[in-house]
Order: sequence, then C-alpha cells, then structure tokens
Amino acid sequence: MRMIGRLLAPLIFWIAYALFRSPFARGSKARHDYVMKLFRYAADHQSRRALSVYGHLLHFRGEGVSNRIQGAIYLQQAADLGDMKAQYQMGRIFDSGFEGYFRVDAQKARHYYSLAARQGHSLAQTRCQEYESVND
Repeated sequence: MRMIGRLLAPLIFWIAYALFRSPFARGSKARHDYVMKLFRYAADHQSRRALSVYGHLLHFRGEGVSNRIQGAIYLQQAADLGDMKAQYQMGRIFDSGFEGYFRVDAQKARHYYSLAARQGHSLAQTRCQEYESVND
C-alpha cells in the first residue's frame, strides 16, 4: 500500500499545486484545508516537490511554532532529496537556528548552501563566497 502512495504522490502534489494556485482554494477555509491535506499526503509519501512546497508553506506561513518546526523538518527532507530551494532554506535555518529545534550550526549551514550552490542557486553561491571570504 505504501508503494502505491509513493507512486501517486507526485500526481497528488501536482493536483494540490494546481488547486492551490487557482481561485478554488481561496474562497473557502474548508477547500484550503483540503488542498493542504493533499500537500501533506504527497509530502508524507516522499514527493520531493511536495516536501519542499508544503515545508515552505508551513515554515514561512504556518500558524504556531509547531507548524513552523514541522515545515522545517519537511524542508530538511526535501533538501536531503536534492531540492535546491530547500537546500538553500536549510542553510538559512542552520545559519540562524530556529526555536531550539534547529540549533545554529555553521558546518551544516555551509553544507546545505554548497549543495544548493552546486545546482546553480545564486543566493547560495553568494553565501558560499561569504563563507570563503571569512575563512581567508
């Protein structure tokens, strides 16, 4: 059953993403909650894009600290699966720490920045250059 969920997760993510971007979810809290459940389902079944988008939504727009921490956890999973934007965000999170759950860790920040920079993320490349200039 878990295998079927993993196979369907990318499709469910794209459905959720299309609904989220359309006027469908804007007019009703119930519809918005439904779309967020679709995102969560896809993220819980390891869709890299769903982990990244849902993680961003929770971490940067979520209500309450627990949602923001859960968003960062999803972002870290997406970063570990190779998502460039999530890698950059994890670099930022480890640069400044977050709510005691993610402690400041320059080595991890640098690691995630370098992963994102290798994929062409311009802000991550800038951060890597800043790290290099500090160490010189």
